[in-house]
Amino acid sequence: MQTKLWKLALGAVAAAAFSFSAVAETPKYGGTLNFVVGSKIPSYDGHVETTFGMIHPIAPFYSLLMRVNPANPGDPTDFQCDLCEGDVPAGAEGGTLFTFKIRQGVKFHDGTPLTAADIVASWNKIIFPPEGIASARKAFYKMVESVTAPDDFTVVFKLSFPSGSFLPAMADPYAFIYSKKDLDEHGYTWHKMNINGTGPFVFVEHQPGAFVTGVKNENYHHEGRPYLDGFKAISAPKMSARVQAIEGDRASIEFRGFPPKQRDDLVNALGDKITVQESDWNCVLMVTPNHSRPPFDDPRVRKALTLAVDRWGGSQYLSQIAIVKTVGGIVFPNHPLAATEEELVQIAGFSRDLEASRAEARRLLKEAGQEGLSFTLNNRAVDQPYRVVGTWLVDQWKQIGLTVDQQVNPSPVFYDILRKSGDFDVSIDFNCQSVINPIADVSKYLPSAGNNYANFEDAEIEEVYDRLLHAGTFEEQRVIMREYERMVLDEKATQAVTLWWYKINPYRSYVKGWKIAPSHYLAQQLDQIWLDK
Repeated sequence: MQTKLWKLALGAVAAAAFSFSAVAETPKYGGTLNFVVGSKIPSYDGHVETTFGMIHPIAPFYSLLMRVNPANPGDPTDFQCDLCEGDVPAGAEGGTLFTFKIRQGVKFHDGTPLTAADIVASWNKIIFPPEGIASARKAFYKMVESVTAPDDFTVVFKLSFPSGSFLPAMADPYAFIYSKKDLDEHGYTWHKMNINGTGPFVFVEHQPGAFVTGVKNENYHHEGRPYLDGFKAISAPKMSARVQAIEGDRASIEFRGFPPKQRDDLVNALGDKITVQESDWNCVLMVTPNHSRPPFDDPRVRKALTLAVDRWGGSQYLSQIAIVKTVGGIVFPNHPLAATEEELVQIAGFSRDLEASRAEARRLLKEAGQEGLSFTLNNRAVDQPYRVVGTWLVDQWKQIGLTVDQQVNPSPVFYDILRKSGDFDVSIDFNCQSVINPIADVSKYLPSAGNNYANFEDAEIEEVYDRLLHAGTFEEQRVIMREYERMVLDEKATQAVTLWWYKINPYRSYVKGWKIAPSHYLAQQLDQIWLDK
């Protein structure tokens, strides 16, 4: 994984790389961190949501059972206990039994003591949700047979088979721990509109469309933290407003990322008052056709959509103006389980011969009786990279004779269309994950996954993924991953990927303790951040 840390001098044209292993500074206490968020909050429920628009302002109020080390979030193997004690447990009984000892003395913000029962109730909601209750990442935990509490401070996860994807999935930053009392008394949808966690900050106020504020939890279970007195998450959907807020020091940071030009503008304006970190990003925009709506129930039509897209040329162009860059398949690029370029170009839509691909797209449309097809693309009112990539896709499809009306909707409306009503022809979608955990990450393409919105069933895809999940060696995993990828992207063309994202974070140099991760979801509890001013 590529990671860069830039400390930029005034007027510098090139930046010098710095190592994360620099001498540690002594944190200072106090101050309020102001940061900007480029999306609205669909709901507060981490078990349901998949957007940075929720996790950036809401994660500081919650704790996890275990998490990626916030001091080293770029390492996908560096985990630490949050509500558990000691080291993250190794699996017993052949890797099928994981026993977590739970911290004592932790309290929810309403004063309720935390016990193992709260951990069990939260994870059962995530893994085994009742009918009608959404759980966006339940497919990550297909190996889990049961979650139990033999006593008040012990939680046991029993697996039906060993899986290397289990522990990384347990560090999912959306796996907020809720109070069992709240779930029992208020129901499983209460947390969509209400907040009661054990995190480093206590909820104060949310003014929709304006800001979310929190203050320091004086009883936080990580001794000596948080360093901040509080935070204010400022809603700023327009990128220009976010850039201006950082330039004018009304905000210190935007945790998601800016395109290259905005990075350069801030550096030129502020010099050494700005620090920049960059990294590859475990996030890819997708095209999701609605299989329940003709003609997108026809694999020929779906395949034509992906064959029309010039990903190699798009990378050259879009990487100059947007937060996308790398051409890749369904696995995080450069991971050992990812397709090589030689393997990738054999998949529909990835050939270097664009003319041949588009000729095949036209042939398939004609064969399906859908020449000159017109449809509506559901997209999200977030400039980077949704609107930019959506506009590019509309032009790509125009090259094969299609007429596409792009409807850009506010995030809550976008999600309602995608998730609840299924009332769309084709939608922009995304597979943005946290810990790099390919076998879990690609569960997004399972028809049965809680976050797959293509509206179809396919036993063959489910069977291939099940074999992937059970594969005992890396060599087996890689072979089955290629079979799964070809089936999803080519043979059945159930969904399509566009380009993988590239993360660029310019921020005020007085912000300390924050380390970039390959995901804009990780390390967002803010307990490690301090202000040097």
